[in-house]
Amino acid sequence: MAVACALAMLGAAPAFANVDVNGADEAALTSVKGIGPATAKRILEERERNGAYKDAADLADRVAGVGPKSAANLQEAGLTFGKPAPAAAAARKDAKPAPKAAR
Repeated sequence: MAVACALAMLGAAPAFANVDVNGADEAALTSVKGIGPATAKRILEERERNGAYKDAADLADRVAGVGPKSAANLQEAGLTFGKPAPAAAAARKDAKPAPKAAR
């Protein structure tokens, strides 16, 4: 009985994983329902030229073939708009350590 419940729960889990548009490669982007190879290429080229996407509206404004409705559908399919990992890592690397507290 417990095994049947566990299997039922696995089947109820979403069939997608979140994909961050600002850090994803072409393979990750094409794993999102609604993004094919051509759209993934346009997303990557625009991100390379003009930087990270702020939100779904920004994606719709900047990528040909992706309108507001498509961008909303992509979000529902698991596309997210986080900060790009390399920039965050670089910011942490440049940050100065906090001064030690006086005792």
